[in-house]
Amino acid sequence: MKSRVAFSNLLQRRIALAHQHVRRRVIGLPAVWRGMLWVALSGLAFSCLNTIVRKITLSLAPFESQFLRYLFGVVAMLPLLWQQGLRAYRPVKLSGQLWRGAVHTLGLMLWFTALPHIGLADMTAIGFTGPIFIMVGAAWFLGEKMRGDRWLAALFGFAGVLVVVAPKFTAQGGWYALLMLASSPVFAASFLLTKTLTRYEKPGVIVLWQAISVTALSLPLGLLHWTAPTAWQWFGFAVAGVLGSLGHYCLTRGFRVADISATQSLRFLDLIWASLMGWLVFSDVPSQTTLLGALVILSSTVWIARREHRR
Repeated sequence: MKSRVAFSNLLQRRIALAHQHVRRRVIGLPAVWRGMLWVALSGLAFSCLNTIVRKITLSLAPFESQFLRYLFGVVAMLPLLWQQGLRAYRPVKLSGQLWRGAVHTLGLMLWFTALPHIGLADMTAIGFTGPIFIMVGAAWFLGEKMRGDRWLAALFGFAGVLVVVAPKFTAQGGWYALLMLASSPVFAASFLLTKTLTRYEKPGVIVLWQAISVTALSLPLGLLHWTAPTAWQWFGFAVAGVLGSLGHYCLTRGFRVADISATQSLRFLDLIWASLMGWLVFSDVPSQTTLLGALVILSSTVWIARREHRR
């Protein structure tokens, strides 16, 4: 019995030391690398989230799914709210939070409508037009310096997206692909608003108020075609709520420590996660063009990461 306790204590100490070591290594990274790491983690969380939500929307109305996904995002934040108190999550400017929520809701309406009709890899690839809109917006509205290598990495990654999308754009998805494409500049505007909010709001505050505002604005749409979810669907929304809050938190942290334009090339990694999830859950085998596009995207990501590290 004593040997088991001793072993358990030793294991806990080693885990704590390993955690401290990793934390020191991460904190020691350049700010732009930490921002890129946060964005990469957010992409993985969102890919898992998209898989769950797409599975649910195959049998549930899109706007109802949109409402419940963000409702459970609020629920996922309640333990932190209970622990830290309402004061910790009081926004500096409520109007900024509500504007961001309204813009994000508009993008979600387009996205959820198209979601059940498009494969995960293709959906993610179409969404990769977003970084182009974000980079342009960051240069025009936020005054960020757009160096040539950042543009080159974004355009190179976008070329990889076209390799994936072009053969399928007219073959399947129809006008739903256009709806998905239309959501990209709207989400780009939402992310630019997020970057602006990080100048005076904490990441947790931004995540919570996005969930609250989107939930409130999505409720009327969800009630139009309401059907009772199954037990498994309720569970799926609960998991999606946690993943969504985690993903938005990581994304907000990334935007806070680095230029938003410097982190956008990391979003192209989402195609790899989406292809893997589509294969595991929906038996969608990635085509040769998807794999080739993923290789192009990965190359652009590694290249810009090395360039940013040298600065």
